[in-house]
Amino acid sequence: MKKTILLVFTVFALGLQANAQEIAKNAIGIRLSESDGFGPEVNYQRALSENNRLELGLAVHSKNYWDAVKLTGIYQWVWNIDGGFNWYAGPGLGAGVVNYDKKHWDYDHRYDDSEAFAFLTGDVGIEYSFDFPLLVSFDFRPQINLGYRDDVSFDVGISARYQF
Repeated sequence: MKKTILLVFTVFALGLQANAQEIAKNAIGIRLSESDGFGPEVNYQRALSENNRLELGLAVHSKNYWDAVKLTGIYQWVWNIDGGFNWYAGPGLGAGVVNYDKKHWDYDHRYDDSEAFAFLTGDVGIEYSFDFPLLVSFDFRPQINLGYRDDVSFDVGISARYQF
């Protein structure tokens, strides 16, 4: 009898633990980051399975002599650390447009008004899901730019999202 009770309790506890690892089906919010200029990103996450999701972001970055708009898509694997803490990582890609201010920028003698670019990126971060529908996270996104300066940039950001 004791073994049966212990077995039922163990199965129940594992069921609770598995439930704690679930990610929200949808989450929408804002991500603030700094990579070649500070900027906000409207961000949406969609669960694809229990431990995988797709993250889409539309960001606007600005610096003294240029403004950029970029769209990012990232596939993420999510692993539970403990309770509401998760860490995640995944590859992604994106595209954008950068607009230069001719009056203030003479670097490399570029006088184009705007330029389209693509990029490859990745994402590594940590998040906490509260008991109410709020998800906060801190992440790091290295980005390989293709067509715009052809370099590597590093994007560090914090996010707050509403889960539903």
